[in-house]
Amino acid sequence: MGTADRFDDLVAAMDAALVVVTVAVSDERDGCLVGFHSQASIEPRRYVVWLSNANRTCRLAERADHLAVHVLASDQHELAELFGGETGDDIDKLARTTWEAGPGGVPLLGACPHRFAGRVVERHHSRGDHVGVLLEPIEVSGEGPSEPLRLRHSANIEPGHPA
Repeated sequence: MGTADRFDDLVAAMDAALVVVTVAVSDERDGCLVGFHSQASIEPRRYVVWLSNANRTCRLAERADHLAVHVLASDQHELAELFGGETGDDIDKLARTTWEAGPGGVPLLGACPHRFAGRVVERHHSRGDHVGVLLEPIEVSGEGPSEPLRLRHSANIEPGHPA
């Protein structure tokens, strides 16, 4: 087994929580399923999400001032399929679910009470296939514990486009 395979196995064992990241710019909006994300600073509070360069959400996020991060609950596989198995290049995913406008017009999904909206602080263009967007949380909702949907639960979702 090579280094790449061992690395993939190690990352899979961490079993990241899945989130949906949403964005709005002018009259355009979209969202996508994201497995690459993390708190990036304690003080000041910062959070980073990594968006695939191939994704319409990423293209919109390049121009956005705000993004929202929604933690999917363990029973929200259908929502994960919508935001991970479809592409905003083909359909309006947000037309298929309820949402309201949050800070900067960013869509806040009604089905996801555990979420935050953040102001874009900076973007990191790596030499890889994802762009890191650093966020300053400005509006947080959701109380009490929630068991998140995990990466292992998404193995059967066929991506809407290649990473």
